[in-house]
Amino acid sequence: MTGQIQEPGCVFCNRLECAEQEHYILHRGRHWYIVLNLFPYNNGHMLLVLNRHAQALSECQPDELAEMAQLLWLMETAVRRAMNPDGINCGYNGGISAGAGIPEHLHLHLLPRWKSDTNFMSSVGETRVMPQTLAESYRHLAPVIAELAAELA
Repeated sequence: MTGQIQEPGCVFCNRLECAEQEHYILHRGRHWYIVLNLFPYNNGHMLLVLNRHAQALSECQPDELAEMAQLLWLMETAVRRAMNPDGINCGYNGGISAGAGIPEHLHLHLLPRWKSDTNFMSSVGETRVMPQTLAESYRHLAPVIAELAAELA
């Protein structure tokens, strides 16, 4: 979701109240929500988005950080169960110079990786190769995330 979305206001704030499936919202926690990235590097590329504006982890409150850790666990566990990747990248881009597309609204990326993924195409060929649509990724991940979230509740 950190690409070329053209809409008024903050794209992440606009998703605080929206049709969940239509906007690929996978889960809403107390302080964060999980959404599929609309401009993914790989299938299953999810974002963990804070429910308020902040630019860095250092601006988060202890309860926000605790929930963040729990939801990152949920995201990783769900993507491993639903998609069986060979590895996982997880992190955030703190500031424009670090690559943040929306620097004023803290969000973390969880990106499944496979030995055969083709993400070099993004940097070399300015093309993304996605064998799965966002709707298909949503159908794979949503029930697993719901089951894991119920276990955590």
